[in-house]
Amino acid sequence: MLELKGIHKIYNPGSINEMCLFDNFNMGIDEGEFVSVVGSNGSGKTSMLNIICGSIPIEAGEIYIGDKNITKEPEWKRNERIGRVYQNPAMGTCPTMTILENMALADNKGKAFDLRKGTTKSRIPYYKELLSQLNLGLEDKLKTKVGSLSGGQRQAMALLMSTMTPIEFLILDEHTAALDPKTAELIMELTDKIVKEKKLTTIMVTHNLRYAIEYGNRLVMMHKGESVLDKKYAEKDAMKMDDILKMFNEISIECGN
Repeated sequence: MLELKGIHKIYNPGSINEMCLFDNFNMGIDEGEFVSVVGSNGSGKTSMLNIICGSIPIEAGEIYIGDKNITKEPEWKRNERIGRVYQNPAMGTCPTMTILENMALADNKGKAFDLRKGTTKSRIPYYKELLSQLNLGLEDKLKTKVGSLSGGQRQAMALLMSTMTPIEFLILDEHTAALDPKTAELIMELTDKIVKEKKLTTIMVTHNLRYAIEYGNRLVMMHKGESVLDKKYAEKDAMKMDDILKMFNEISIECGN
């Protein structure tokens, strides 16, 4: 279980732009949940992910994974248990390295560095097998620089690489937002397949309300640093697009949009 307890987050403290985003924010996510998080810009969606991953500090509160308090753990340490895919496909892969080198880098996540070669020939068949599941032909392009791939190909690789080593949580930060509709559908199908096969506890921030309805077993809507809607399992399945769209529009009008 992942728990955020009494989270307090202030941006630009002491300046004229000081803004309190989270004030005693609480959220619990059970093992095996696939949580879709929606909300307007500035509602706290990505900030919540950054707090979970340790990318930004908090002024007060605690973060737990199970019974372990990880509030003071650095980001690199949390990454041993968390896989993350960003909105920008370029952030999950290294463009100047080949597909093979990127796969080897992900394969060695969390392991000690030494003077051995970065790639091991014996692992190449395994990398090819993983890449073939993407149905993008990347298994035959291992020597290709990742920077020459399309955004969709890179995002598919980023998703695959983030889940190559054993992790407990998968964090998806609008990971289809920069893709064309057809590629976004492919990435969502791949996401659903990986989450189910690996039984990953997943948090997906998305602006696509249809994806929020169709995928996952829990739906959360955030507004001004608070959870204003939280539906699980049967309640979530019973929700219609019109229900969530109406609520989203009401919030947008309140915000002056």
